[in-house]
Amino acid sequence: MKIVVLLSVTTIFVVSCLATLAYASDPSPLQDFCVAVKDEDAAVFVNGKVCKNPDMVVAEDFFFPGLNKPGNTSNLVGSRVTPVNVNQIPGLNTLGISAVRIDYAPNGLNPPHTHPRATEILVVMEGTLYVGFVTSNPADPALKNKLFTKYLYPGDVFVFPEGLIHFQFNVGKTNAVAFAGLSSQNPGVITVANAVFGSDPKINPAVLTKAFQVEKNVIDYLQAQFWTDIN
Repeated sequence: MKIVVLLSVTTIFVVSCLATLAYASDPSPLQDFCVAVKDEDAAVFVNGKVCKNPDMVVAEDFFFPGLNKPGNTSNLVGSRVTPVNVNQIPGLNTLGISAVRIDYAPNGLNPPHTHPRATEILVVMEGTLYVGFVTSNPADPALKNKLFTKYLYPGDVFVFPEGLIHFQFNVGKTNAVAFAGLSSQNPGVITVANAVFGSDPKINPAVLTKAFQVEKNVIDYLQAQFWTDIN
């Protein structure tokens, strides 16, 4: 009974947060809706996606099934993100919101990453997470980037401000599950290690050795790794 009540309360909470976040990032629509046309079917490029003919819109354009299904966490970092953005629900186009489900195996990590276009609000459903974010470069060069962290339990909520590097780590002995709302129809994700060491083509090692102040063999090792994409 407690689990059912928690699910109901958190569902209402997430929906309310998503409605509020709609005003935070993407531009407001000028019509009831603008259901997205698949990129390959669009004749022009816009900031977002081209609108489907309103006369052709159906209920399925606003629907996505399956967030009750656990994501596959059998990867190197032990987590999986199931996104629900404009690519999964075309009706989200111009509405400025999206959502994700995140599954974590024991010791599973959602690695440090940023969402360049969205603030994220996370609700823990199961398990215990250690979460945090790092501020941008301070105005005073004598100061360091500040880290904010918290241990979260079922029913707890945490916000990651737009564009800042953040992470979640399952510190419990059981699987963990969280849901999050994001203030963009397409928030984007830049996983720091993947982008820096797993780019194609590779960043010149001379750049990275100087940036990270390590020897070239360290950079060579990191660039040779398989960087897991969990999204």
